[in-house]
Amino acid sequence: MEREAVVQSAPQQPMNGRPSFLVLHGEMTAAIVSGILIVIGWVLMNQDYSEFGIGSFILAYVIGGFAKAKEGIEETIKEKELNVEMLMLLAAIGSAIIGYWLEGALLIFIFALSGALETYTMNRSERELTSLMELQPEEATVLYEGKEKTVSLPNIKKGDILLIKPGERVPLDGTILSGQTSIDQAAITGEAVPVFKEIGSEVYAGTVNVNGAVTVEVTKPAKDTLFQKIITLVQQAQNEKSPSQLFIEKFESVYVKAVLIIVALMMFLPHFLLDWSWTETFYRAMILLVVASPCALVAAITPASLSAISYGARHGILFKSGLHLERLAHLEAIAFDKTGTLTKGTPAVTDVVTREAVSEEEFLYIVASIERYSHHPLAQSIVQHVQSKITKELKQPEQLEDVPGFGVIGTLNNQEIKIGKREFFEKEAHAFRPNLSESFATEGKTVVYAKDDQGIIGMIALKDIIRPEAKEAISVLNELGIKTVMLTGDSEKTASAISKECSVENYIAGCLPEEKVTHVKALKQEHETVAMVGDGINDAPALAHANIGIAMGEGTDVALETADIVLMKNNLSKIAQAVKLSKKMNAIVKQNIIFSISIIVLLICSNFLQFLDLPLGVIGHEGSTILVILNGLRLLKN
Repeated sequence: MEREAVVQSAPQQPMNGRPSFLVLHGEMTAAIVSGILIVIGWVLMNQDYSEFGIGSFILAYVIGGFAKAKEGIEETIKEKELNVEMLMLLAAIGSAIIGYWLEGALLIFIFALSGALETYTMNRSERELTSLMELQPEEATVLYEGKEKTVSLPNIKKGDILLIKPGERVPLDGTILSGQTSIDQAAITGEAVPVFKEIGSEVYAGTVNVNGAVTVEVTKPAKDTLFQKIITLVQQAQNEKSPSQLFIEKFESVYVKAVLIIVALMMFLPHFLLDWSWTETFYRAMILLVVASPCALVAAITPASLSAISYGARHGILFKSGLHLERLAHLEAIAFDKTGTLTKGTPAVTDVVTREAVSEEEFLYIVASIERYSHHPLAQSIVQHVQSKITKELKQPEQLEDVPGFGVIGTLNNQEIKIGKREFFEKEAHAFRPNLSESFATEGKTVVYAKDDQGIIGMIALKDIIRPEAKEAISVLNELGIKTVMLTGDSEKTASAISKECSVENYIAGCLPEEKVTHVKALKQEHETVAMVGDGINDAPALAHANIGIAMGEGTDVALETADIVLMKNNLSKIAQAVKLSKKMNAIVKQNIIFSISIIVLLICSNFLQFLDLPLGVIGHEGSTILVILNGLRLLKN
């Protein structure tokens, strides 16, 4: 049966915020009432109360068939095309005309029941969206000149200051101006443990402020928050249809016309050609009208697609449309950005080496005291590492000079300290533990040196740590026969080290953004379907040129908007899960199509051979539709 898988928003809700009983269960209730009336009508007909029995059947027609008849008529007027609903309506009316009230009512009942199951599928998909929308408050407390004022979210602008108290949900994306707290970000990032936040930390709409009051400067209006992007992506996925679904809908229009033409011929040709009676001729025509309807075929894709999209949304995989979900099953090669995708994107201290007579704690204290005034990412990582190990308050340097491209020079306790890369120290750094520094370079680590008036004090090795799940995720993709490639702008040594650690099959180092596009295009020439995974602005061109673009949920807005699939929990293992989900969905769709076509052919042949009665035709045809829908619903649990 035809049902547009279009969900413009969450189910309509009354003022109390909960969907009404009729919205959620109206179709199923009507189908059940129709079934009860059929049983009553059958009993009355067998007790010689035929008038009352027919009356009960008529009520079953009206209650069970109203929604589908309304939908079919409205769609026919709108599209100027006959549809499956009209075929069923005509078949039910035809059955009543020749006195088969029970059969016609059964047709309406089972048709209504299958429609209710399809609506259930859509409602399940909508409830995923509704549950997301309920996480965001409708208003927030804004501070105006020190006074608190409750304001609805659409009226809050970028730069406004919000007061968020313990236990409240964060209403908008922003940066903490004062206070510190822990934020439960499970709804956005999937982190099980609340994350500590302090001045300067970012907070996201839909997360929960656990234990401290904070003031937050709004960085994005309601329509641009990460939370709203999640909702928009789910809506897009529900609104767009896969190629298979579009083909079936086009096929349906032609098929319905062909069925009506054949049924019209069936109403009189067998009488003259096969010597059937007029009653038998009309009866067989009505059975043909029922069994030849492509209800199960039309329902073969939509419930399965919606179920898979809903399952993905619940598990942090957002598909922007059924097209990308369907295409993912054919993935042959996948290219990964390195920084922020395979790795966490922030360098971490891995090794500390000092000269003799200098303790590690003393060395780190000196370096951090100077580096804390630098905005360089390496300097910030070193300071964070030191502060996690040393409780003593860092000292303020007497003088500080930034040397762009090399490092910093600071004066501490009247002694000049130079901190920076190897080239900043000429031959001295090359002579300090050369074998060890070479080993660090081979492992893809960046080395920072420090020097006082006696020479090199020590060196600190830092590395962009790979995501914990990256190696396993890549291994699963390799097992699935999908070629894995890493594209990075880093040096050859770093790229080699990371690729070995992640088990990536191949890597290409020194890639500029435009070169990533070139390599993606080259992969597309070798493979039918290629995906690109990235998180940054520089990845957006490659994401756009790949057959399937996959963005990390914490990526830039440009990456999120360009990608076809978003991993909201930044978990690379979800890629393999999405591939398996796509393969399973496509398998179920194929099962449904083969099964539905086989049933239609079997019923049509049985009807022409006069083996099939109308009740069995109704049960066989509509029963197959219900089975197809239930098969698609299996994807809700994958």
